[in-house]
Amino acid sequence: MTRTDQKVGDLPRSNPDHTPLTAADGIAAALRLLEGRWKILILFHLFGGRTLRFSELERLVAGVSQKMLTQQLRQLEADGIVARTVYPEVPPKVEYRLTAWGQSLCPALDALLGWIEHKP
Repeated sequence: MTRTDQKVGDLPRSNPDHTPLTAADGIAAALRLLEGRWKILILFHLFGGRTLRFSELERLVAGVSQKMLTQQLRQLEADGIVARTVYPEVPPKVEYRLTAWGQSLCPALDALLGWIEHKP
């Protein structure tokens, strides 16, 4: 039987100052930022530098209410993941895009998707 330390070939390369506790706390904090039924779907629609109006997001995120979409976007904006631009016109035009930090989530979410697709 192979030893566990030999099975694990690709350990994540992270900050060497992390302890198991600080690493677990950091991951838990990251997951809390993404909590919410619609947040990850919103992110995937905005990846790749896309800028979308509220009405476009509302159409793309099927089943979400205006209130919930607004709430999820406000949380993502408050957390620095999404940027909101309001144009002074009537009717109001509001656009959403990912910040650079929000865009940097793409590889992490892709890796997580790849991980779950290879579930034994």
